[in-house]
Amino acid sequence: MPYRVRGPVRTILGRLAVAVGLIVVAACVVYAGRDGYRDATGRPVNWLTSFYYAVVTLTTIGYGDVVPVTGTARLVNTLVITPLRLGFLLVLVGTTFRALTERTRREWSEQSWRRKVRDHTVVIGYGTTGRAAVSTLRARGGRPRRIIVIDPDPAAVGDANRHGLVGIVGDGTGTDVLERAELGKARHVLIATSRDDTAVLAALTARRMNPSAVITASVARAENVPLLRGGGADNVITSSETAGHLLGVAALNPAVGTVLEDLLSVGFGLEVAERPPDAGEVGRGTEHIREPLLAVVRDGRPLRYCDPQIGGIRADDRLIVAREAPGADARRQQG
Repeated sequence: MPYRVRGPVRTILGRLAVAVGLIVVAACVVYAGRDGYRDATGRPVNWLTSFYYAVVTLTTIGYGDVVPVTGTARLVNTLVITPLRLGFLLVLVGTTFRALTERTRREWSEQSWRRKVRDHTVVIGYGTTGRAAVSTLRARGGRPRRIIVIDPDPAAVGDANRHGLVGIVGDGTGTDVLERAELGKARHVLIATSRDDTAVLAALTARRMNPSAVITASVARAENVPLLRGGGADNVITSSETAGHLLGVAALNPAVGTVLEDLLSVGFGLEVAERPPDAGEVGRGTEHIREPLLAVVRDGRPLRYCDPQIGGIRADDRLIVAREAPGADARRQQG
């Protein structure tokens, strides 16, 4: 993808082009009436002197070593050069004013957001894994302004901003960057960095800053899972091995692989969801759950659907079930 100048840089370059254009116009006007001007030595002006006069006049420096000496030249200065000077000053003042107001607006917006935000999600790393995680959050009803993306790549953060997310350019292992993301008030922290050592350090820093947040991390190598768990991660996903297992299952049992892909696809077909039990399900066995039951979360610990410890479903349990994604049937009909 070709690089494009965006935002303030484009504005500054555009205003700079306008300013240079005004100088060129003023120089041409002076050179066209060069017989009406004299320099300090009394000689008529040339092209170089015309540009020099245009620059010092439009910038209001005005050394006085080149002056109009005829009535026509003075009239042209009054009717043409003076408006050009005003336009030049407006371009400079407008650029400065815009830069100041944009910076002030961003600072006010960030301060207002930081005062109000809480129980949000911080995503450290906005590569392929981080983008997929954010897409899943949004598909499940997550509001964009409650998702904060941290990435050292300004292009990635800019892309997050264009999708309505709050983006911060910086190192997700740094305390100052995590403080800007109000990590101490976050409910969830997702670590999707490109390196496992960075993920470990990010988990350590995040856990120190927020002891109660649910931290989920993605790592490439299984041997780093204990480091992540020791660093404070509640859940660790081994991306490379998980993908390898899915490939193996799909090779041996294509139908099973299709169902697993369906479960992992957001917004289509089946999905895995967590919900509270219905009133009619409380006190009854797992066989009476109206949807295929995968696990029961009790006292913060997941129990497999076949675990005899479950017994009857309790009101404070959470059920992990497989169900059809909302709107999947309508999308199939449209397809």
